[in-house]
Amino acid sequence: MTVYFIGAGPGAADLITVRGARTLAACQVCLYAGSLVPRELLAECPPDARLVDTAQLTLDEITAELVRAHEEGHDVARLHSGDPSVFSAVAEQMRRLDAARVPYEVVPGVPAFAAAAASLKRELTVPTVGQTVILTRVAKRATAMPEGEDLATLGRSGALIVLHLAAGYVDRVVDELLPHYGADCPAAVVAYASRPDEVIIRGTLDEIAGKTKEAGVLRTAVIMVGRTLGAEGFRDSHLYSAERERHVC
Repeated sequence: MTVYFIGAGPGAADLITVRGARTLAACQVCLYAGSLVPRELLAECPPDARLVDTAQLTLDEITAELVRAHEEGHDVARLHSGDPSVFSAVAEQMRRLDAARVPYEVVPGVPAFAAAAASLKRELTVPTVGQTVILTRVAKRATAMPEGEDLATLGRSGALIVLHLAAGYVDRVVDELLPHYGADCPAAVVAYASRPDEVIIRGTLDEIAGKTKEAGVLRTAVIMVGRTLGAEGFRDSHLYSAERERHVC
């Protein structure tokens, strides 16, 4: 049988994809991160499905559950918040399943940064202002960043930076980006994007740390820093320009 890594989306239960919901409804076993995945999504599971909250499980214990379900002839839904392609800890699970010769597929979901951009009502790439988005995080004691991926280095690009898992380190983020972006650079923090308790904080780079701490935001948030967040008066995209040559087939 098959293990399906399903992106559950950023928080709102109705932001799971149609494919994700259909796959979830067809699996007899569901492993989900109870601290992150909305419980409303579990209503999509079959009534007799076995539900396993992985919040307190180790990687070995999670792998054992996936292999056990496969050996019992069950399809398995492995629900992850956001999208499995970024900061999901899916890579090490897939590596374990490869070793155990258990087949799996990946069903993409809406990533947190996309939900945050929607809440801010901003396109992250704006003509002549910014065409690059960097998704990253900050180094912590548990997991170091690879050489050359520190904020001071990435900040030299001037591209829009989106930081996951960094709200508790907002002072450090500001200190490392200020020399490259300037105090007046637009910045934003979106916590619990798409959820009823969503928090949106806007400001400039030199004031965003204070506003974030004042709001009590410590986790489940993305930090965005870049000129496209405040872009105005920019040139229209060539995509819909009247000057663009169009051929009628």
